[in-house]
Amino acid sequence: MTTVDVTPALAHRGVIAAFSGDDLADEWQASLPCAWLPTEDTNQPNHRPLVVDKARYAGDGVAVVIAETRAEARDAAELVQVEYEPLPAVVDPERALEDGAPIVHDDFGTNSCYTWKLSAGDVDEEFGNASVVVKERYRQQRLIPNAMEPRGVIVQPFPATGELTMWSATQIPHIARVTLSMVTGVPEAKLRVVAPDVGGGFGSKLNVYAEEALALVLARKLGRPIKWIETRTEGYQATIHGRDQIQEIELAATSEGKIRAVRAKLTVAMGAYLQLVTPGVPLLGAWLYSGAYDVVAYDFECTGVFTTTTPTDAYRGAGRPEATYAIERAIDALARKVGKDPVEIRRLNFLREFPKTIASGLTVDSGDYDAHLDAALELLDYDAVRKDQAERRERRDTKEVGIGFSTYLEMCGLAPSRILGAIRYGAGGWDAATIRFLPTGTVQVLIGTSPHGQSHETTFAQIVADQLGVGYDEIEVLHGDTAVTPLGMDTYGSRSLTVGGIAVYKAAERIVEKARKIAAHQLEVGEDELAYDGGRFTANGGALTTKEIALQAWTAHNLPDGMEPGLEASYVFDPENFSWPAGTHIAVVEIDTETGNVDLIRYVAVDDVGKVINPDVVAGQIHGGVTQGVAQALWEEAVYDDDGNLITGSMVNYLVPSAAEVPSFELGSTETPSPTNPLGVKGVGETGTIASTAAVMNAVVDALSARGVTDIDMPATPERVWRAVKEVAS
Repeated sequence: MTTVDVTPALAHRGVIAAFSGDDLADEWQASLPCAWLPTEDTNQPNHRPLVVDKARYAGDGVAVVIAETRAEARDAAELVQVEYEPLPAVVDPERALEDGAPIVHDDFGTNSCYTWKLSAGDVDEEFGNASVVVKERYRQQRLIPNAMEPRGVIVQPFPATGELTMWSATQIPHIARVTLSMVTGVPEAKLRVVAPDVGGGFGSKLNVYAEEALALVLARKLGRPIKWIETRTEGYQATIHGRDQIQEIELAATSEGKIRAVRAKLTVAMGAYLQLVTPGVPLLGAWLYSGAYDVVAYDFECTGVFTTTTPTDAYRGAGRPEATYAIERAIDALARKVGKDPVEIRRLNFLREFPKTIASGLTVDSGDYDAHLDAALELLDYDAVRKDQAERRERRDTKEVGIGFSTYLEMCGLAPSRILGAIRYGAGGWDAATIRFLPTGTVQVLIGTSPHGQSHETTFAQIVADQLGVGYDEIEVLHGDTAVTPLGMDTYGSRSLTVGGIAVYKAAERIVEKARKIAAHQLEVGEDELAYDGGRFTANGGALTTKEIALQAWTAHNLPDGMEPGLEASYVFDPENFSWPAGTHIAVVEIDTETGNVDLIRYVAVDDVGKVINPDVVAGQIHGGVTQGVAQALWEEAVYDDDGNLITGSMVNYLVPSAAEVPSFELGSTETPSPTNPLGVKGVGETGTIASTAAVMNAVVDALSARGVTDIDMPATPERVWRAVKEVAS
């Protein structure tokens, strides 16, 4: 950029102020944050809320205009004069690593952000001795999150005290408060962040964005409330994207199909900058490229690459859908190579005897993979569908049927803190809860997680109601307000129930422990003489409810010596291990080989998410997750042209499915409780997305395998499918 002139905008009706990046350069105390630098030598560019030298992707902010109304601000922004000198674009991560490729950040002299490796066992020996080697290359296309509610921020300044309150459509109010304090210099104690009921996130709101930092600085600078609400077009350009990686995976196996070793190599597009966890997202799948299968040697390598595109970051599943896709596609390729049914090859390789330390080094807590596979096969009536497939092929039907499996393994919780520290993640994995009985018997539950569609108010109230013997309508779950709730680590990575929910459970236990002491004192019995059930203590014909005890704890007229008044307890939970959901998903597709159209006609999902707190909530999470995973397989793709312009800049040409595009899902469940927490829960928010993409693509390839098609890039659009069929036929 040679010139950024905001002067014309200042003359527009209603304009209060306008600033370029240079005008606000002194306001920033730090770069926009990246909390996960995988290696000591990770290249981290300075990420300013407004750029001052180069616009490195279409969507990079160059100026800000503040006006009395949104319309006036938008009209005035059109008057800002920016002179650009065109720079060459590089949108493909592999091309970005080639000699002579345009460099996104001149300071580094390379587009490589980092290379991270994980290895265990003698991989070279296993491949050298292997009877069968499978080598596959898969492309994870770039995706755009589409939460129902766009991003938005409102900041109210209080000039007399220097305090600021920010309302933001964010997944991470607590993390946002810490990091925005660092970026803007607003003291953390004077910054309140509120995330009200947020309409979806899927990882896109697991970030601290330029607009939040700008709103804080402008409110402080102007002494006036500041509001910004994203348009859908702005969201497509400047809110993070997901996936975008090239995967190379190799399996070393015996002639029977027993896998001995896995080797995976990723080339991942970071985009132009590092958002909150951009470099770490591929690492969340680093341990899972062997999937639910028992191998003795393992090698993983990932290279992050800068490109002139919107930054990527966590998108529902974050690294784990990518890993599952690679291993599940590869294991089907192995089945074809050794001439076995994909069900048989999976059974041959399943992990068993839990807890089980897998080759990549982590310990899987519990599971019974044969059980959920058996349940899914029964729900599908597998033999009948295979029979239909065979009959169609025998009569040369132009509509082929395919069956695709995904027997996934997921690690949930993004904890414990000690492991996060070992992999250089810049935050902990713990979470906190406080439970408070009010004198009238109402219960307040204050949590450190922050829901945006996960039903925390339902499930957490259910946990508390079961333990304290109060009705749901007497429980208030408070979240997303840093001035009210305990410090927490927010919501992402399917961690809310497995970490935050356990903090709630343990805090409720402490309430019961204190109430027991009060009940024993007032009933004049020993604590061990009390029976407790449904919020009621009984002994020797006497009884006290938790509500009665709460009132007496408030009056404090008759408490045990040395006991503090009130009935309130807090707990901070940091798990000892991840939790490990698993399951079998089966997709059945029908493909019109004359048009390439793919119809998903059945979808069966049997998941083991540990103990289920609320079946309806679990089903809802699976429905949404599966739909997003199916969308990656069949419809969604963010496309850039060679000059770095986003072609799919709206829902006109970025295809987001509705309920009409998917069948009714057939759900089942098995249960192996997790031993890592007292509730035995494992997490469910991302399982559907993790499993479904591979299941659908395996079904597409299975449908076309008799015609010689062994691979199709995602999304499997009618044109791609039609071309694949015609190319093989010719």
